[in-house]
Amino acid sequence: MALVVLFVGCSPIRLLRPGQNLLSKIKLEGVKQADAERLEALYQQKPNSKFPLPKLGIYQLGTVFYDSTRLRRQLNEERAKYDAKIQAARPDSVKVGKLLTKREQHVQRHQLAIDKGNAIMRLGERPVVYDTTLTRLTVQQISTFLRSQGFFRSHVATTDTVQDRQVTVTVHVTENKPFTYERLDYDIADSAVARVVLASQPASLLHLHDRYNEEVIGQERARIEALLKNAGYYDFRSQYITLEADTSYTPGTVRLRTFVANPGPNEFHHVYTIRNVNFLTDAGATRFGVQRDTIVRDSVRYLAFQHRFNTKVLDRKLAIRPNQRYNLQNTLLTQRQLADLDIFRFNTVTYRRVRTVSGDTTSRQLDAFINASPTKKYQETTELGGTYVSGKPGPFANVRLKVRNVFGGAEILEIGLRAGFEGQYNRITGRSILTTQLGANVSLILPQFLVPWRPDRFLTRYNPKTRFNGIYTYVRRPEYTRTNLEGTYDYIWQRSVYHQYVLTPVDLSLVNASRIAPYFQSLLDSLALTGSPLIRSFTQQFVPSMNATSLYNSNDFNQTRDARYYRLFVEVGGLTRSLYQQVLNDRNIQVYNFARLALDYRRYIKLGPQSFFVYRFNGGVAHALSSTEVERTDPVTKETTKIRQYIIPYDKYFFAGGASSVRAWRPRRLGPGSYATTYNVDQDGQSVLVRNYNVEQPGEVLLEGNLEYRFPVYSFIKGAVFTDFGNVWSLQKNEYREGAEFKANGFYKQFAVGSGIGIRLDFTFLILRLDVATKVYDPSAEGSNWVLRKFSLRSGNLNNINQDAPTAFNLGIGYPF
Repeated sequence: MALVVLFVGCSPIRLLRPGQNLLSKIKLEGVKQADAERLEALYQQKPNSKFPLPKLGIYQLGTVFYDSTRLRRQLNEERAKYDAKIQAARPDSVKVGKLLTKREQHVQRHQLAIDKGNAIMRLGERPVVYDTTLTRLTVQQISTFLRSQGFFRSHVATTDTVQDRQVTVTVHVTENKPFTYERLDYDIADSAVARVVLASQPASLLHLHDRYNEEVIGQERARIEALLKNAGYYDFRSQYITLEADTSYTPGTVRLRTFVANPGPNEFHHVYTIRNVNFLTDAGATRFGVQRDTIVRDSVRYLAFQHRFNTKVLDRKLAIRPNQRYNLQNTLLTQRQLADLDIFRFNTVTYRRVRTVSGDTTSRQLDAFINASPTKKYQETTELGGTYVSGKPGPFANVRLKVRNVFGGAEILEIGLRAGFEGQYNRITGRSILTTQLGANVSLILPQFLVPWRPDRFLTRYNPKTRFNGIYTYVRRPEYTRTNLEGTYDYIWQRSVYHQYVLTPVDLSLVNASRIAPYFQSLLDSLALTGSPLIRSFTQQFVPSMNATSLYNSNDFNQTRDARYYRLFVEVGGLTRSLYQQVLNDRNIQVYNFARLALDYRRYIKLGPQSFFVYRFNGGVAHALSSTEVERTDPVTKETTKIRQYIIPYDKYFFAGGASSVRAWRPRRLGPGSYATTYNVDQDGQSVLVRNYNVEQPGEVLLEGNLEYRFPVYSFIKGAVFTDFGNVWSLQKNEYREGAEFKANGFYKQFAVGSGIGIRLDFTFLILRLDVATKVYDPSAEGSNWVLRKFSLRSGNLNNINQDAPTAFNLGIGYPF
């Protein structure tokens, strides 16, 4: 470590040749109206990056171990060695081929080290040698960009300052007043085209007195092209559109004229209508000498050797119809809706011009051809893995089967089975055992809303779906055996590519704890005395509810975009419990009514090609709609009384802590507020309160946030530094749980704070993540709440409920948020 610090801190000047200087810094001055970030992106030379890693220092460290002479000698020796082997292997062509491949691999590896340095040097960056030619090119690029943004009278100059062979370049920009649009005129030769374009002026991207902007002009050009294609002008191209800027009209202003030319002298743009629509549902299949069978529905011809798909379902997905005008938007909508069915491997929509009748100079027609190739009916996915906890290896497996077009109506049936075993320390026996988790789910997805009335065809553009879903979960641990059976009925539709709605009018869940160990029951009872709702998770419960979700996500799987994400979830349950509560109570099944609201917002800000700043705010509130009568035993007097409490199902509470929350705390163990869970132990004949760190901490209010900077390290290895904060609280006052209640004038003092670093292995199809987080501020800590001074990489003994580690290690798949 001392060697690394020594060389990272050394001057990089020794890496420069005589006459060379190091580019140290670039400063941009004078920018007031233009986009400074985009101007900085035009720099033809940029200094070596210093955050989060000093890349030049790492490169400098690597040069200590770099010997180009030795590498060239090794390269020549490798070549000579393999040449001799190849010569000896002849005439065996197979063996010679393998040796040639190996030689090429070795040569490439050595040549890479010679050209770009050893692995440490490639992890860093070569020193950026200041080049005045590139500085002049930067000035040209910035000047061109400013003119394209309306700053026609701008001026760009640079000055460079050299100190200790390190150069600071200052880019001086004088913007002057930008040019604005004074007049927006149109010159369109075809009167029919003119009517369409002029009628769309309210949607134009160009407005009087706006600053001249060539990017917006390009977007307006594309808008007009799409507008005319949607109006039936199949042959129209953007090459017919020209926008001409005249800066001599009035000083400081632009007269912009939009020209739309005709195809040629005495020619006009033609509107096309669709004559026939042909849908091939088995494109790519061939049967020599056999003609495809044809079914006609709603004037559309469906062709296939064997009709496997219900044409009524396919017909609802088509936005292209005979006798309609050609429309680009409808073409794209048809392709998207067919792709959303998930039954075709690909689909295309093409058009063929119909030969015009001699002497007809006005009517133009197209034949539409939809070609769709079916994908595999059965798709199976298997995931295998394992954990190692408490000295026990625990395998797990997930198997998923997807069956497409189950009943011929483009339905999707998904069946999933999962089984997992995990090691756990048994405090009673003092040995490690394997806990068991089993689960299964079945879902049937229909490609339309299943409602008692006939849905409007207009709804099909929103990709409506109906889903029946059933889930069963079985958990067996030393403390208990618990099952959960849940069924939902969902309506799903898309407002846009990024925005999805889910409405669940029926969500029924049946929870049952069939076995509870005596020592665990004692723990539950003791926690219940202080108001903890944990005991309700181990009673028989019937949870009926309805909910709705609005989900917007403009990112992709690998989170490589400048994007936003939000999820709004609203749930109301148990509204009808009065109808059947008495019947279920006789069977010892509890029913609670409740309302729940949760909001998750994330922002992904792209700082560079692979670097991002991401922040997230996550919150929620849950509460019972009416009170329930329960028995309560005073922990001191042991007297039992009946009281009314606002109770919600345990699974509807909020939790904080874990790999996707406040990462310095163990999963579901943070909070509530500043309250610390304790229990009585007997020490030398006296009852002593001891902290219990191994109890889940539910809350009715959740507030948490995350800040994370993500950056590339080397190849597929990415890094992150982060800070998390948050907590959960109770909405009900409880004299035995001081500090757990949410108070508007003090909740912000109870935010737990943790910070850390992370490594991500980005394999494109899979992202493996390791986060190491340490507690910074613990609102429930004894003594000082600032616990960063207790930092340690020791994880502690997770089997000891009285011990908590200041540092948490989180392993996961995918990004935390």
